[in-house]
Order: sequence, then C-alpha cells, then structure tokens
Amino acid sequence: MQTVSVDFSKNLGQMKPMHAVNNGPVYKFAEDQRVTNIDAFREAGIPYARTHDASFYANYGGEHCVDIIAIFPDFSKDPDDPASYDFVLTDEYMKVMDFAGVKPFYRLGNKIEHWPKKYGTLPPPDFRKWAVICEHIIRHYTEGWANGFHYDMKYWEIWNEPDLDGDDSTHKRCWGGTKLQFFNLFEIAAKHLKACFPHLMIGGPAICNPKGNWKDEFLSFCRERKVPLDFFSWHVYAKQPSRVLEYEREVRAALDANGFTETESILNEWNYVRGWTGDNWIYSLRTMKNLKGAAFVASTIAASQYVPLDMLMYYDARPCALNGMFVTDMVCDCLKGYYPFRMFNKLYQWDRRRFSIRRSDDLRRRRDRWKKRSRDVHLLRRFG
Repeated sequence: MQTVSVDFSKNLGQMKPMHAVNNGPVYKFAEDQRVTNIDAFREAGIPYARTHDASFYANYGGEHCVDIIAIFPDFSKDPDDPASYDFVLTDEYMKVMDFAGVKPFYRLGNKIEHWPKKYGTLPPPDFRKWAVICEHIIRHYTEGWANGFHYDMKYWEIWNEPDLDGDDSTHKRCWGGTKLQFFNLFEIAAKHLKACFPHLMIGGPAICNPKGNWKDEFLSFCRERKVPLDFFSWHVYAKQPSRVLEYEREVRAALDANGFTETESILNEWNYVRGWTGDNWIYSLRTMKNLKGAAFVASTIAASQYVPLDMLMYYDARPCALNGMFVTDMVCDCLKGYYPFRMFNKLYQWDRRRFSIRRSDDLRRRRDRWKKRSRDVHLLRRFG
C-alpha cells in the first residue's frame, strides 16, 4: 500500500502537460446523429492533441484533412496562391479542437501507409517548395492567410517516424526516401519555418526508435549544420512504465550531449504494447482497453513528472484499436484508460507540484505480512 503525502510549503516544480494525446474529440456542429466525447475532453483538460493519423478517421475529414497531400493535392501548383490549397475539412477539425479548448500540435507530413502503393510518404519533388507549402499552412492557421484563423498553435512537427524502415527496405511506411534525403528535407524545412516564425516551436521528427543510431546521427547532423530544433519528438511503446522512463532519461541525455540543452523532449506516441505480432499484439490491444492498461497509463503519467521530459502525448484518442480512452463505436462512453487523464488534470490545475508518494514502515510491514499469509493460504489449499 502507498500513502500520498502533501506538503504545501514545498514547491517541487512546474506541473508538466503529461495528459496530452494524439487527435482531438469527435464532434460535429450539426446536432443530427451527433455522438460526441467533447465534454469528456473538456473535463480531462486535454492540453494538446497531435494531428498525426487524423486522416484515417472519417469524422475528422478522412483523406481530405491534415496531411500535406490533402491540403495541397497538386504539387505543380503555385504555393503562394490560396486557390492551390484545400483547407475546408482541416478547418472544421481545427474548429472542433478550438471548441473543446484543445490546442493542436500539428504534424506536417502524412499518415503512416501500410499498403503496397505509397502516396504521401514519398519524398517531395522539391524540398524548398514543400517548406513554402508548410509555411502557408502555418500562416493560414495562425495569421489568417487565405481566409484563415489566428489560433494559438505553438507546435509544428516536421514528418513522422522517418526511421521506421531502413534505406534498403522495400516497404517504407513513413518515409520513402533515404536517411540522408530526410536529413536534408528537415534542414531545409526547419530553417525556413524558423526564419518565418521565430516565435513558434519548430521541431520533430517523431522517431520510433530512440535507442538506435539513427537518433544520434540526426542530432549530430543538426548540431553540425546548425539546424534549429525547438523540440525533439520521439515514440516508445512498452509493457512497463519503467521502460518508458528509461527512454525518457536517455533521450534527454542525448540532446544535452549534442548541445541541445534548451530543446524540449516530447514523447508524442506511447501506449502499452507487449508485442507487435501474433498473440502478443492481440493481448496488447485488449490490455490497452482494460484495467491493466489504465494502470499502465496512470503510472506512466505520474512517474514522468519526475524525469527530464517536457510532454507526453498518448496514442491514440482517435477511435481506433489503440484507443484505450473511449469506446470506438460509441465515443460518448469512456473506457478505464480515460480516467487517469481526468484525474491528472485535477493535479495539473494546481500548476505546481507539491506532493510525493512514499511507503511508510507500518504499511510496508502490513504488506509483507499480507504477502506471507497469502502464500501460506495458497500452499495450504494446494498441499493441505
């Protein structure tokens, strides 16, 4: 057993936004056939919602939202001409987030593509033109360009999981080019966007293997080429919170070692996964939606407050197999995994951390006696 000890005279530091998610609430402004979880989003105080993989879900806008190839479908068009862009359904998605009080964390790029033919994951024909297209998307949502908006959208992420498949792979699901090509794209886009928007957070690249050489080579490249990196985003799926915390410390150490001491470390995809294939994958999907999965979420959120990490973003609040927060076909119904987010928000509203968890000697003795008694009862029943 554990007790929570609160000493309001002590200030343990700023509460960090560990209850952010991937993707926003399900909602439509027309009342007809509306099934929504927007009130649950508000009650949980979800601070940020990353837009990656939004185009998998029809109610967000499907194939016509968020991704660069959806907003700028014809790469031969003029990027300075508003007529070259299709913002309509992405605008609607951003309006829903704004209505819910959630700030978008916008991923510039495309969703993962598991199918044989690739579309949005192929390297852009012209990296500089791609950067200009991204510039205009940002201007549309933050400066009102092309009948746009003036949203408070701070974070802009370049691509997703470019390290998922190696250069020699024949099935590249997130980045269809080589590693060096991606480094060049990132350099061009980051320098251009930071020059245009020095007040915004420009970063990425949402790598999936924070323990591999790819990360070290990328950070070394950015250091040597003086590439701006306001935040470094990365992913990890695990079956123990301790494993997640291990990665959180290692990523921070790698950033500091390369001189990126002011760069935020953002873990913006995480969830419980025992394995990605066979029975382990099925077990993982079931666990995400049960009490064990909820305990994993609660433990990771709580413990990450005390390690060098700036934000956690759970994958995924979008109705899908990896959503442990809401019933997929009835999003108005919350699953067990939703409640850690709502409970953490109560602590987050305090602004400063003023509590710690400790195990008292008395409680430890009672726990040990209970364990011994449980073993004795088990042996008696088995051999008695």
